[in-house]
Amino acid sequence: MTSFEDFPWDPAPRQQSFRPDAAAAAAARRFAQHTLTDWAIAERLDDVRLCLSELVANAVVHGGAEADAILVRFSVSDHLLRLEVHDSAAALPEQNLPADDAESGRGLLLVAACADAWGVEPHPGHKAVWAEFEVAAAAMPALACPAAVA
Repeated sequence: MTSFEDFPWDPAPRQQSFRPDAAAAAAARRFAQHTLTDWAIAERLDDVRLCLSELVANAVVHGGAEADAILVRFSVSDHLLRLEVHDSAAALPEQNLPADDAESGRGLLLVAACADAWGVEPHPGHKAVWAEFEVAAAAMPALACPAAVA
């Protein structure tokens, strides 16, 4: 696998806030598609969008009634794309095995199956649930390359 250090660009982390409502997951997926396309590392886009949908849905449902925003953040380092979803709930999510007839509770199972790693980081006043994806290095589009921007 080629290292991102082999390329003349250093994509800065990107983040965007979303209202914790029914439209949040779709808006976050559009943000993911735009970000990964700009970074020319869209080979894991389907996995990222699925995991993002699940994590945002969890943040909407469990993120706390007083929450006014969910923060989605993408960063890339070497060969890892990291997705973080921040919400204001103190409770940490746990991956469970739901009953066969349960109508919910499979989101973190999907994240564990699609991402190369996932976890939770508690912070004062909020938490971040993250997922990481191994990605191959690719050249950035000329417009995004710092050397090409004048």
